[in-house]
Amino acid sequence: MIEKDFWYKNAVLYTLDVETFQDSNNDGVGDFRGLISRIDYLATLGINCIWLLPFYPSPNHDNGYDITDYYSVDSRLGNLGDFASFIQAANERGIRVIVDLVINHTSNQHPWFLEARKDKNSPYREYYTWSKEEPKNPEYEPAFKGEDDSIWEYDEVAKEYFLHRFYNHQPDLNLANPMVRKEIHQIMGFWLALGVSGFRVDAAHILVENDDPKDQGEFHDLIEDMREFITSHSRDAILLAEASGPPEVVGKFFKGKERMHMMFNFLLNQHTFHALAIEEAEPIRKGISILPKKDMSSAWLNFLRHHDELNLEDLEKKEQQAVFDKFAPSKDMLIFGRGIKRRLAPMLNGDQRRLELAYSLLFSSPGTPVIQYGAEIGMGDDISLPGRNSVRTAMQWSPERNGGFSEAAPSKLTRPVISQGDYSYKRLNVIQQQCQPGSLLNWMERLIRLRRQCPEVGNGELEVLKVKHKAVLACAYKMVFELVVVHNLGSEECEVELPLLREDNESLIEIFSDSTYDTPKKGEMKLKPYGYRWFRIRKKELRDETVKKKKKTK
Repeated sequence: MIEKDFWYKNAVLYTLDVETFQDSNNDGVGDFRGLISRIDYLATLGINCIWLLPFYPSPNHDNGYDITDYYSVDSRLGNLGDFASFIQAANERGIRVIVDLVINHTSNQHPWFLEARKDKNSPYREYYTWSKEEPKNPEYEPAFKGEDDSIWEYDEVAKEYFLHRFYNHQPDLNLANPMVRKEIHQIMGFWLALGVSGFRVDAAHILVENDDPKDQGEFHDLIEDMREFITSHSRDAILLAEASGPPEVVGKFFKGKERMHMMFNFLLNQHTFHALAIEEAEPIRKGISILPKKDMSSAWLNFLRHHDELNLEDLEKKEQQAVFDKFAPSKDMLIFGRGIKRRLAPMLNGDQRRLELAYSLLFSSPGTPVIQYGAEIGMGDDISLPGRNSVRTAMQWSPERNGGFSEAAPSKLTRPVISQGDYSYKRLNVIQQQCQPGSLLNWMERLIRLRRQCPEVGNGELEVLKVKHKAVLACAYKMVFELVVVHNLGSEECEVELPLLREDNESLIEIFSDSTYDTPKKGEMKLKPYGYRWFRIRKKELRDETVKKKKKTK
C-alpha cells in the first residue's frame, strides 16, 4: 500500500512552459487560458502532475528565471485569476501542479534590487551580497561557463560589486539574511494557498553554498527551514531539488526527513546516456550503484531530457567524449562546455525502437519519471536558436498554421515552430499521431498507464540482476508482486538466462514488451534489437509472507 502523503513516488510528471504550449488569443504567446484548453489532452495522456516552468513577471533575459515579482503572473500569460482557473481545472482531473521556486537570485529589475542599489541604508541592501572591491580569487566559477568571466559585477549606482553566480543581470539573494528567508516563506505560502502541490527548487546545490569568503561551509539549514514551513502549511506538498554533483554532495539533500522530498537524478541520467551511446548496460548499473542512500519518504526524479542542456559534467572525460561523439557530432550541438542542447528524438535519429527503449528505461528506473512537453510525439529541436532555446520551440499540435500553437504571424511567435525537415509540425504533430495506432504518442500513453499500475518501481526494493550479456540490463523490484524489467541496449538480437524467471512462481505474466515473445522457459528468454520486456511475478513465498503480516496487523 502506498502512503497518501507519498503520492509523488507513484506519479508521472509532465513539464511545460506556458508561453510555448498553447496561445488562446493569437498574440503569439502561450498563456494559461490556452493551457486550460489542453488540459484534457494531458489528462488522457495519463500524467498526474504538471511541473510549470517560471511564469512570473520578468524581463525574460533568462527564459523567465530573472524574476521581478514573485507574487504574480507575467501579463503576457494571463493573470492570477487565470492561474487559479488552471489549478481548478487540473485538480478536477486528478492532476497536481508544482511550480518553480527561483530564490538563488532575482532580476536586476526587481524592486528589491532597485531599492538596494540606490540606498545603502535600505533594509533591501542586505538582501544581496556586496563588496567594495572585486575579490581577486573568487571561490566559485560562473554557473554558465563562457557567458560571464566573473561572478562579481560592478554597479554604477551602488558604487560596489554585487555577487551573481548566474548571469550578470541576476544578482544573488543573501540567503543568510533572516529577512530574505522570511520572504521565501511568504512566497511559498502564497502559492500553496492558491493550490500548488509543491516547488521545484532551482539550483538547490548552489543555494546551500555559503557566499561569505570567511565561511565557506554549507548551510543546509535553509532547506530544513523550507521543509519545516511546507510541512506545517500543507498536508502533502513537496520540495523537489534541482541539485547536481557527486554522490557525497547530492546525498546531503536526502538526510533524514527534514530535507528534500524529491531530487533530480542527474547521476543516473548521465550514466544512462553513456550506456545508450556505447550500447552497453554497465554504465547504468554503475549509475544505480553510486546513488546515495535515502529514506522511504524520499524519491528520485528520473528524466532523459528537459528544458535545460544534457549536463555530463559528472562523467569521466572519456565517458563524456563517448556521449558527445555519438549524440553531438558537431560543435553547434554543444553548450557551456559540459552539455548537449538537443532533444532526445534527434539524438536517436528519430528511431522509434530506440526511443521506446530509452523511455522504457526511464519509466522503470528507481524513482518517479518526468517527460518534457512534446517528448510524447518525439519533437525535434532547432539548433540555430541561441542557448537552451533550441529545445524550447512551440508545441506541435496539428499540421495547421504554426502547428496549431497560434494563429499569429510566424514573426510574432514567442518561439518559432519547427517548420522544416523531419521534425516539421507538418509531418510530426499530436493529431497525426493520435490517428496512428503504432505512433510514439499512443505507445507513450500505454507506458504511462503501465507505470501508474506499477508501484513497485517507486516503492519496491531494487535488485540489479546478473546477466551474461554486456548489452542487457535486468532489474527486479520486490513488493507483494515482483516486477522484472529487462532491456537490450544493443542493435543485435540476443538470448539471456535469468534464474529469477526459472524459480517456482505462482504466476508469471508479461505485461509490456516491444514485440510478441514466447514465454521464458527455464529462465531463458529472447530480446530483439533495442528490445524490452516487463514481467510481473507472484511468488508463493511472497504471498504467504504478506498474508502473515496482515494476520499480525489484525
